[in-house]
Amino acid sequence: MRPSGRSLNQMRDVSIETGVMKHAEGSCLIKMGDTHVLCSASIEDRPPSFLRNTGLGWVTAEYGMLPRATTSRNRREAATGKQSGRTQEIQRLIGRALRAGIDRSALGERQITIDCDVLQADGGTRCAAITGGWVALRLAINKLMKTGAIVSDPVIDHVAAVSCGIYAGQPLLDLDYAEDSAAGTDGNFILTGSKRLIEIQMSAEGATFSRTEMNELLDLAEAGTDALVAAQKAALA
Repeated sequence: MRPSGRSLNQMRDVSIETGVMKHAEGSCLIKMGDTHVLCSASIEDRPPSFLRNTGLGWVTAEYGMLPRATTSRNRREAATGKQSGRTQEIQRLIGRALRAGIDRSALGERQITIDCDVLQADGGTRCAAITGGWVALRLAINKLMKTGAIVSDPVIDHVAAVSCGIYAGQPLLDLDYAEDSAAGTDGNFILTGSKRLIEIQMSAEGATFSRTEMNELLDLAEAGTDALVAAQKAALA
């Protein structure tokens, strides 16, 4: 029995509310159970310096967690004068994931920054940020197409992410914090809507895992990202 009472292959309740920020070119609030992440997209009509005169655009991301997103208060990273290694790793992951779903030549020489702010954390914040970040990105690109700034849709496919792991010897889909913190094996799976793999992060937290177990988790992840892509489509409909 899972601590949450869910079945082994059951996702948490997922909702995506779009247009939650007045000024952002694209925005949404994604809720995966008790993990809530605010995602916004901002367009700059110039690329980073290393891409000037290449004809290529860029998608990047920033990630942060509010001090009381967790059970005890965390200090704001701005107060320490630097980002933690964890924060840097997560925002690079989000950027890599979202770029995999974009034709950067069709985007043209501009940059879209996806800001992902965790309002409440209960496991899977990076996965929620990627899934919601894609929606914000899609909305921003819709605006570029509506104004005629770009003529060819640069979005290749949906991008979604879900965590899976082995808890008490059983493979689970969409871990919450209670499950994630005690899982023997923990993984984050990032896939496209057509089930192409973008990235898999897996580690043996308390016990090694077999190839068979990895395949079981990937099967769960495919089902989970199918559900998340359906939620993305519903939010954009």
